[in-house]
Amino acid sequence: MAKYNLNINGKSLQVDVDPNTPLLWVLRDHLNLVGTKFGCGIAQCGACTVHIDGEAVRSCSYPVSVVEDQQVLTIEGLSENGDHPIQKAWVEHDVPQCGYCQAGQIMSAAALLNKNSSPSDTDIDDAMRGNICRCGTYVRIKKAIKTAANS
Repeated sequence: MAKYNLNINGKSLQVDVDPNTPLLWVLRDHLNLVGTKFGCGIAQCGACTVHIDGEAVRSCSYPVSVVEDQQVLTIEGLSENGDHPIQKAWVEHDVPQCGYCQAGQIMSAAALLNKNSSPSDTDIDDAMRGNICRCGTYVRIKKAIKTAANS
């Protein structure tokens, strides 16, 4: 076990965990930030996407030992009131079905829009390629991203 000082959603937090513990489990089990979901455990589905220093990463395969001194943003930190432009567009386009992948989808979309405020269809496809939606709401996801980009 080791102590890690983490910057999560703008707050300084300390955890005492094994260095190889994936960030996902630190967030969920140690910090009670359960918006980030477990999907596959091998960084293939995107349900566990968070931002680290502004980059979308899969927290299920990102050991906590490499996170110290970096800024981590989870779905809980994206907006206190759910009023981030991408979240508002998600509601406007009725994107969620089962909802399981939505936090990861939203975090990937937000990372895209932070880097590219006017993404093309290809840009959106490339950024969202690693996020799987079992309900198949990909058309609505793309529409929501375009709406958020134009807001």
